[in-house]
Amino acid sequence: MNAADVPQENSSTYGGHLKAVYARADDGRLELVQSRGWEAEETVTRQAVQVFEELAANALERVRAGQSSSLEAHMYRARMDIALLAQASGLWRWQVRRHLRPAVFARLSKTLRARYAEALGIAPSQLDVVD
Repeated sequence: MNAADVPQENSSTYGGHLKAVYARADDGRLELVQSRGWEAEETVTRQAVQVFEELAANALERVRAGQSSSLEAHMYRARMDIALLAQASGLWRWQVRRHLRPAVFARLSKTLRARYAEALGIAPSQLDVVD
């Protein structure tokens, strides 16, 4: 895409911010160009957010039914999946999946809880709270 062709459609998902995208300058080199977004990207972003909201609602039902730990609900609220939470917390995916079980999650050390809380951007005391 040429620098002059970078869309500037004021995407509401940007919240008034700009996004840097690579585009081809007049001299043929790639350069960073600021964009206000475009309709297609806004549509896809809204759909992705909706999927995570549905996953969070379903996880909350499972937590209340005792089928899953509160970690799952917090994970989806933070718009993460198991792979991303594992990467952000420095754990293996199989460990995160295991910690989604209520009995296993209840026995987690304070250190592991702190790692999850930091990755999720919440206080460790909030890990057990779902609403």
